Amino acid sequence: MKRFLSIAAFAFVLLALTGCNEGTRKKALLPTISGKAGEVIIVVSKGEWEGCVGIELRDLLASDCPFLPQKEPLYTLVNITPSTFTNIFQIHRNILIVNISSDVTEPGIVYRTDVWAQPQCVISVNAPDGESAAGIIRENRDRILHTLEQAERDRIINNAKKFEERSLAPEVTALAEGSPHFPSGYSLKKRAQNFIWISYETTYINQGIFIYRYPASGENDLTVEKIIAKRNEVLKQNVPGMFDNTYMTTSDITVPGLEYVRYKGRDFAEVRGYWEVNNDFMGGPFVSHSFYSPSGEDIIVIEAFVYAPRYDKRHYLRQVESLLYSFEWAEESKK
Repeated sequence: MKRFLSIAAFAFVLLALTGCNEGTRKKALLPTISGKAGEVIIVVSKGEWEGCVGIELRDLLASDCPFLPQKEPLYTLVNITPSTFTNIFQIHRNILIVNISSDVTEPGIVYRTDVWAQPQCVISVNAPDGESAAGIIRENRDRILHTLEQAERDRIINNAKKFEERSLAPEVTALAEGSPHFPSGYSLKKRAQNFIWISYETTYINQGIFIYRYPASGENDLTVEKIIAKRNEVLKQNVPGMFDNTYMTTSDITVPGLEYVRYKGRDFAEVRGYWEVNNDFMGGPFVSHSFYSPSGEDIIVIEAFVYAPRYDKRHYLRQVESLLYSFEWAEESKK
């Protein structure tokens, strides 16, 4: 009996390992995704696209991206009808399929990854009619947005880890007790007391990250007023402009937005707004993450900004903002 049980257990483990290996091999055989970053294929009939389903999707995914100086949609949407959804479109990076049929008995939404390509995000909405489909989309707005945003973010982070500029993490960790993952092309632009500036610069585009820390007061440290006041103080001291009496600061063209975020076990205050150069005409969007140091004695800030006066900025900000989300405490990165 014991021998029989041992053989059965071995067979079960072998079967499980075989299944895992087959799944791994199948995924390895998938082609690499196609399409531009920030683009979503919407698979739905023309009639539904022009009706309530399309209205709901455009209101959700093509609304204005917040805190950009020019109007840009959150995502670029491309409508494909089900009959033309062939191999060329099935390998796209982001796909949202709206399946409307009287045969649908369990209306709802399904989230999948790596169906026809990798790393791919596929969202399927199943409903018996257009009104029901629009309702499902409306009820799941936050999760749909989060799923697409996380898929875009993960691709950027994975690419940063794959092609990491490893000389930067020790510099940042010495100040912040942890570091984002910086891809090749980023370099150390400035190091000062309690301040580091990492930058990726081309002829017309500047994507930068500031890392700084300061003592916590212990009361209301993470309000938008205190975060911006300290930001202006630190940047005036460390980020000069091209001319005398010019320096980076926070634009007062609008009130910065604040959201408290918990991401992979880490809590931080996320602030979005516009930066400008005092007494000059430079400016652009920024996003910052402020959080307590492990001891609770200091506030650590990692901030991303973009300067791209000739171009739309959604893609460039999403790229550098994603690096903030790749931050890991030094102890975590050793695991």
